[in-house]
Amino acid sequence: MQLTRRDVLKLGMGASAAAALRPFDSLQGQATLSPLITRIIPATGERLPVVGIGGRDWEAETPAIRAELKEVLRRFPELGGKLIDTATGYRNGASEALFGELARELGVRDKLFMATKINVSGKQAGLAQIELCFQRLQTDRLDLICVHNLRDTVAQLQNLREVKQAGRLRYIGVTTSSDDQYGELESFMRTEAMDFVQMDYAIDSRLAADRLLPLAADRGRAVMINLPFGRGRLFAAVRNQPLPDWAKEID
Repeated sequence: MQLTRRDVLKLGMGASAAAALRPFDSLQGQATLSPLITRIIPATGERLPVVGIGGRDWEAETPAIRAELKEVLRRFPELGGKLIDTATGYRNGASEALFGELARELGVRDKLFMATKINVSGKQAGLAQIELCFQRLQTDRLDLICVHNLRDTVAQLQNLREVKQAGRLRYIGVTTSSDDQYGELESFMRTEAMDFVQMDYAIDSRLAADRLLPLAADRGRAVMINLPFGRGRLFAAVRNQPLPDWAKEID
């Protein structure tokens, strides 16, 4: 089958377009969108959609905000979404707690891939925080826990391996959102067994492509990207500018 430029553009934007546009189908009529794009987790062959929900700002500051977030989480699996990415450090645990509450109320836990992160030092502190993750997310089995920003990485990865071996955790990994830690991250990727790595990558922040992304591919590590829009700086850069004519080709 020969693909037109329009087809290629739509395929490339399919995942983000589905996440961004499908909730508004009723306003736009019957929108025709490409299927969600997925990628394989090398450790198992499991597939995940390439777009997930980051939980850094998820907090029910008012009943109205809570209702809006609940509607987002209700629609998310309906439209094919799966991955929820939160952390014990997001909103002092409020993000984890909110995802746990809403998933229970909506009955969607089994439809979600729940990922979180721990950020303490020491074996016992790490194990205690892992248990807190389970409690806040209101589940007895989590899909992924990562060591947040490489804090006490070796000890905490060992803790996560123990929980994984006990059958309560499916995947483990490490994360950073700072290119200052890329050298350290590369070292751990070479020496420590893990399933996932998370790093910063955006159109104006591509250092990860030099060494880390090729290494992840070589070592069979699934990659989660954080800050894909640079904490909003990319949106700010084009605010109030008209869309280019070629945007019509992807509707």
